[in-house]
Amino acid sequence: MKALGHVFKYGDNVDTDVIIPARYLNSFDPQELASHAMVDIDPEFAGKVQPGDIIVARKNFGCGSSREHAPLCLKTAGVSCVIADTFARIFYRNAINIGLPIIECPEAAEGIDAGDQVEIDFDSGRIYNRTKGTEFQGQAFPPFMQELISAGGLVNYINSKKNK
Repeated sequence: MKALGHVFKYGDNVDTDVIIPARYLNSFDPQELASHAMVDIDPEFAGKVQPGDIIVARKNFGCGSSREHAPLCLKTAGVSCVIADTFARIFYRNAINIGLPIIECPEAAEGIDAGDQVEIDFDSGRIYNRTKGTEFQGQAFPPFMQELISAGGLVNYINSKKNK
């Protein structure tokens, strides 16, 4: 499994209320949520993000409330992966549960800039900055987690196993 996209870069402590502000949670439609992704920190994000793009952030990405809406709106907006120094644990679990790949890699979070083109090999955890010609080693997902992400998240994974 691989991803290739351009980078949106953010700092420390990007919380779930910034990823998808609570005032937009009156909708359960993932497309509607995605149209408001990152609006309070980057008002142009939803209009600029393209399928496959990547978010790179610093420490504690996804802190705040435990809502699954945060990783869901990013995935629906087209984000193929989030790379960060560290993630809030609940965001980490929610991202895996809905099938949004995330990778902790402090070196990549430091060495990748907004606009860079980045390729990620999820099998090995290798992160290639195609713009700068640099490479980083992130934590690869175990095969089971890769299956879960490929299935589109935990519910889809379970349903696919029940139907066999």
